[in-house]
Amino acid sequence: MKAIVNATVITVSGEDLVGSTVILKDGKIQSVGATEIPYGTEIIDGMGKFLSPGLIDAHTHLGVSTEGSPAEFYDHNDRSSSVLPELRIVDSLYPGDPGFEEARMGGVTTVQSLPGSADVVGGTGAVIKTVGNVVDRMIVVAPSSMKAALGENPIRTFQGKNGLPSTRMGCAACLRKALADAQSYILDRSDKEADSKPFKRDLAMEQMALVIEGKIPLSVHAHRADDICTAIRVAEEFKVPYTIEHCTEGHLIKDFLAEKSVKAAIGPLNTSRRKMELANRSWELPITLEKQGVHFCIITDHPVIPISDLILETSLAVRAGLGIKTAMRAITLSAAEHLGIDHMVGSIEEGKDGDLVLWSGHPLEFNSKVEMTFIDGKTVYSRE
Repeated sequence: MKAIVNATVITVSGEDLVGSTVILKDGKIQSVGATEIPYGTEIIDGMGKFLSPGLIDAHTHLGVSTEGSPAEFYDHNDRSSSVLPELRIVDSLYPGDPGFEEARMGGVTTVQSLPGSADVVGGTGAVIKTVGNVVDRMIVVAPSSMKAALGENPIRTFQGKNGLPSTRMGCAACLRKALADAQSYILDRSDKEADSKPFKRDLAMEQMALVIEGKIPLSVHAHRADDICTAIRVAEEFKVPYTIEHCTEGHLIKDFLAEKSVKAAIGPLNTSRRKMELANRSWELPITLEKQGVHFCIITDHPVIPISDLILETSLAVRAGLGIKTAMRAITLSAAEHLGIDHMVGSIEEGKDGDLVLWSGHPLEFNSKVEMTFIDGKTVYSRE
């Protein structure tokens, strides 16, 4: 049992609590604002410091684009076909990636690790904690989503290979066909089961069926406004849950995103315009979405931006004009909502996982440092 005392507690879900106490027991938050501390509790003095929920990055390639490895050994893009729903990121995750330690040093306690965007359908992702040496023990949710991609990346990968896609309409056609095939698979499976007939499993369609059945969302890589609209159009055609990943030109269609109640994982924000579809990358994106009431979280797309710089990227958004409360929410509770795990993490509330970060100052101040990081109530990083 641990008690962090005298800290300013950034609950995220409510008001900040100055000089307050949070008690951790059995991996969970047992009490917020406690006045009595049980005998024998480990006391951590947070005087003059800030306590936040563990940070959450909803879109990374942590553990599959291993720090220090050459790009040809990255495990997040298969590229053998444009549609590969049978792939599972858990089979590529490497807990020895130094990025996990950097995540803990940066206060990041939970991430979604996803397949890349070379394929139109790249396989399923997983939500994991950033500590552990066995993937299966790090998992929070797996599969967490089905990665899809529209636009420049899959076109560049498959153009000239005598098959789809070579255009944006080709990307959309590949995605539609994968969803339609999954619908047919579900009907065939149901008919065979009803008649007690043998049914041949198809691992690709089993995974894609999870989307059709609404069990996991499509996580659609879409930078340009037209690709964002295509993702929404296709998802609505098949009545499946979805999120927009990157959403770089979202500020150009803000009214449409608000109308559709889109959930967007935006970023990386602090990067160059290294390809054509990033031409309109702007710090206006988070500010505009905030004003429009669009649900969003901020991501690093690690290793595009190092995972430890999630707080830096968010601080830069605040400098550009994003509200502080919205900014903190974007890397905690909003990210948890994006992933469907807000009942477990994302805010400092009784009963949630004991994932916390103790900071030397307010997290969004440039000179603030992570003093300690806790995951499931255990100290996983200490600066001292």
